[in-house]
Amino acid sequence: MSIEVLVEKARSHCIQNGSRFTAIREKVFRLLATTESSVGAYELLEQLKATEPGAKPATIYRALDFLTEQGFIHKIESSNAFMLCHHFDHQHPAQLLICEQCGHVAELHSHTIQQQFTQQAAKEGFIISRQTMEAHGLCARCKANH
Repeated sequence: MSIEVLVEKARSHCIQNGSRFTAIREKVFRLLATTESSVGAYELLEQLKATEPGAKPATIYRALDFLTEQGFIHKIESSNAFMLCHHFDHQHPAQLLICEQCGHVAELHSHTIQQQFTQQAAKEGFIISRQTMEAHGLCARCKANH
């Protein structure tokens, strides 16, 4: 899906939810849309400064918080990095396969894993509000070169 299509999809999503897709939020969204791996907040900040020289850490963190709340991005907790979610038009479970060598992140959506996890949590009296699982290893490309 092209970046322009993703931006239009995000803009429509915000209009439907009564949220503001400001210029800064859109720029951060576009930066995330241009990478296939995850990216940290300070790296995003440096990229943003190319068009917004006055951008501060709070600028990027507010934008990332908004994009996360809207479901546009996933936060990779183990590396404190972010990646664009191309499936933000619907709620879904996310399982992330993170390559420890090249940093590529693949997003899976297994409802079976989610169902099993939810059932196990329920046995403990726990209700899951959102779920992202992370698995670290080698992607197919790095495994072939290993």
